[in-house]
Amino acid sequence: MSPSALRFGANYTPSQGWFHHWLDFDLDSVRADLDSIAGLGLDHIRVFPLWPLFQPNRTLIRPRAVDQLVQLADAAAERGLDVNVDGLQGHLSSFDFLPAWTRTWHRRNLFTDPEVVQGQAEYLRTLAAALADRPNFIGMTIGNEINQFASGPHPDPDRITPGQAGSWLRTLLDACEEGAPGRLHLHAEYDAAWYQDDQPFTPAHSARIGAMTAVHSWVFNGTAQKHGRTGVATEHHAAYLIELSKAWALDPHRPVWLQEVGAPAPLVPAEHAAAFTEATVANALDCEDVWGVTWWCSHDVSRSLADFPELEYSLGLLTNDRRIKPAGRAIEGIVGRWRGKEHRPKPRTTALVVDPGDDDTAPARSACAPGGAFFEAFARLTAEGARPTAVLASLSEDKEHLAARGITEVITPDEALA
Repeated sequence: MSPSALRFGANYTPSQGWFHHWLDFDLDSVRADLDSIAGLGLDHIRVFPLWPLFQPNRTLIRPRAVDQLVQLADAAAERGLDVNVDGLQGHLSSFDFLPAWTRTWHRRNLFTDPEVVQGQAEYLRTLAAALADRPNFIGMTIGNEINQFASGPHPDPDRITPGQAGSWLRTLLDACEEGAPGRLHLHAEYDAAWYQDDQPFTPAHSARIGAMTAVHSWVFNGTAQKHGRTGVATEHHAAYLIELSKAWALDPHRPVWLQEVGAPAPLVPAEHAAAFTEATVANALDCEDVWGVTWWCSHDVSRSLADFPELEYSLGLLTNDRRIKPAGRAIEGIVGRWRGKEHRPKPRTTALVVDPGDDDTAPARSACAPGGAFFEAFARLTAEGARPTAVLASLSEDKEHLAARGITEVITPDEALA
């Protein structure tokens, strides 16, 4: 696959038992799920071990669980699917999964306690090493949106500073590299990293640490509520995050992975899911340097499982019995249209200036959130037919930086909203 070839995949949610399937691992059921994913023409999956099940004690990483992960990866390979593994789960679909050795009587900060970090590093190193010789292993993601544990609105956060967040990320990425040298190891945060002023995981962390930048696009964050299901800001939200990330990237062509994006009901009704999917992906692919798109998620959550937020039950490209849904048909069509083609969109020559207050800690990044001046200015420019990108205020007059990115025009939010 050439470097400019797009990757299309799904976040693998097992049809039977959701992520609790690790408790009753059934390889035949997994194979059937993977058949249905491969049937859409996808080329990779993102996989989620449950951390407490794989490492129930700080010094016990269960060999059988690791072997089951390898079996899943091998089954994926048989179907032409590559695999990215998220290690620290962490947080999934409103539920927290943390091992007992980090909570209550053993409460220790997830990000700064030396023994906890040592245990996490050994866990990630072990998973990476188990898959290091598999050709279809893409690499590790440290964990799924683990920044939600570091600040509000989490009800019981392990508070840290941006400096401590950066140190933690580098330590764990080093462990992944030790386990599987040369693979694409990265980290992934939910959009508070881009939008929340006091979130210790910052845009600079996302855009400068790891093999590529990951963005997770969910329009239930106020975007669809304000702009409507077919609003420009809603259908371009994923593209917006991709371009926003480039403001902080030191490499002008750093790859960006749209690692999570979905069509959440009722803000995106079932009958509109296919159209939303088509528009969202098309707009994201109008951005340069996109590594790939990984839809959330592969299969619906079963109605037999209780207490999920309502929207979580219907996000799959496929139903529980592996029937393709309209969004799945849309993805299948997109994949078919892009197969064998190079991804070379035109550069975005107009840049909107973002001033986060400080490039490293971004204490004023809420201007980038839905309703913020930068966000709304970007939406306005897009609605007017421009194809904006983002540039930090500190770099907005740096001719070398602008030239490297192909930027010929710089606009402030005030000018765009005037």
